[in-house]
Amino acid sequence: MSIISTDISKAVKLLSNEDLVAIPTETVYGLAGNIYSEKAIKAIFETKQRPLFNPLIVHIPSVEYLETIVEDIPKKAQLLADAFWPGPITLVLKKKATIPDLITAGKDTVAMRMPNHPVTLKLLSELDFPLAAPSANPFNRISPTTAQHVENYFKDAIKMVLEGGSCERGIESTIIGFENGEPIIYRLGSTSIEAIEEVVGKIEIKNKKEVAPDAPGMLERHYAPTTKTILTGNLIDSIEAHKNLRIGLLTYNDFLDDDVIDFKIVLSEHNNLEEAASKLYDALHQLDKQELDIIIAEKLPDYGLGKSINDRLLRASKS
Repeated sequence: MSIISTDISKAVKLLSNEDLVAIPTETVYGLAGNIYSEKAIKAIFETKQRPLFNPLIVHIPSVEYLETIVEDIPKKAQLLADAFWPGPITLVLKKKATIPDLITAGKDTVAMRMPNHPVTLKLLSELDFPLAAPSANPFNRISPTTAQHVENYFKDAIKMVLEGGSCERGIESTIIGFENGEPIIYRLGSTSIEAIEEVVGKIEIKNKKEVAPDAPGMLERHYAPTTKTILTGNLIDSIEAHKNLRIGLLTYNDFLDDDVIDFKIVLSEHNNLEEAASKLYDALHQLDKQELDIIIAEKLPDYGLGKSINDRLLRASKS
């Protein structure tokens, strides 16, 4: 029996009862629980097999709600919230003492965002608490962008996936922290560096940290298929080097025909980085089902969302 449902009132009841519900956002589906319930938050970590040192993102219903979560809002944080919320920007700010340390991995900062999805915004408006919601996948595996992806992962572990269609943006939010009031990108994501710099000026990137990460998504290996994956700037040479294997190919816009390729997905025939981002994880899920020996992924143009997609593919290729 499927656990996928469109019943928001059922989701409200489950979450209020300290159960977990997978929820849709514009980026990926999240595994959600009441931030003030130790039972629910522990269940998130256990269900995902996620280490406790890796903090969670809190999802809130409005920009104004920020004041109930954090001690201080730097000027540039407010500019970013006003410019991009609801949307795929996560802000890491000094938390109020009422925010449980379990969510923040013991840090004095909390990551939060206002998702841009009508179903989840309605859900949040009907709850008396915000939701912690990391991506609804086992730790390090491919993030889910459909309700079916989540059910495939967790049908025996959670009671409900709230159906919200395919995720429009397709990769996680961009995470921004603040040091001395200045913004720093902790994780590349669905909002491009160029768009952010239009609002706050030049911004530093510091998006890898293996020990006590400042935000989710900073670990070196992440977002990975079970099939060995490599990222390349030269498809021809990489195919030649692995021609004796069952090859799956993930390309940006290339129509390369080669008899040694067993399965191929093109992310955007129209050279559209937004389209490529929205299709990325679903493509990886498809490739991972094909009983391949190797997935060869083509490096995308290194600007705009291409930087974020390359970041995900690089982490997926780490052994």
